[in-house]
Amino acid sequence: MSIVCVRSFAVSLDGFAAGLDQRLDQPLGARGPELMEWFFNTRVWRDMHGLGGGETGVDNRMAELGFQNIGAWILGRNMFGPIRGPWPDESWRGWWGDEPPYHVPTFVLTHHSRPSLAMQGGTTFHFVTDGIDAALARAKEAAGGRDVRIGGGVSTIRQFLQARLIDELSLAVRPILLGEGESLWSGLDARALGYEVTEHVAGERAVHVVLRRRA
Repeated sequence: MSIVCVRSFAVSLDGFAAGLDQRLDQPLGARGPELMEWFFNTRVWRDMHGLGGGETGVDNRMAELGFQNIGAWILGRNMFGPIRGPWPDESWRGWWGDEPPYHVPTFVLTHHSRPSLAMQGGTTFHFVTDGIDAALARAKEAAGGRDVRIGGGVSTIRQFLQARLIDELSLAVRPILLGEGESLWSGLDARALGYEVTEHVAGERAVHVVLRRRA
């Protein structure tokens, strides 16, 4: 059975999933890369960048699970790029170069339309202007019975959580305090929304916590 999921989404101990002042030269905001240090040392990340080697422990296993059985992705516009407002042109093609890491249809939430963008490696970005329900319907159809992964950012995940559209949420909780940034949980009562912690395991640089929505 296919599910709608969030996989290995990094948050600080005080609940922030991105730093302040996101821009082209620091897409995760100030101190944001500290959230991803659990991932940078894994074999999965190093293989993605053609580096070889890397650790193969718990963090790597959780990273591998994040890419299994994924048939489509949904991203907020900030995850695609730093441009705000109407698209000035079609020159911006994402953060990742010619071959993004998704390899399946990927639906980008935006208020401004743009033609679909086919990239190397099987990723095609589709730009959805009519909200999260429309994006999810299209992603489920494109996934063909496989899972739909909500990739972020924070605002996008919060919208899907508030609407109770996420079946499973896997967090990589980093033992750091950001103090400020984009909060995942502010104003959300995950328990009241029907979510409960069902798994937790300590990795090398993060604690991996899984929440599932009760039926």
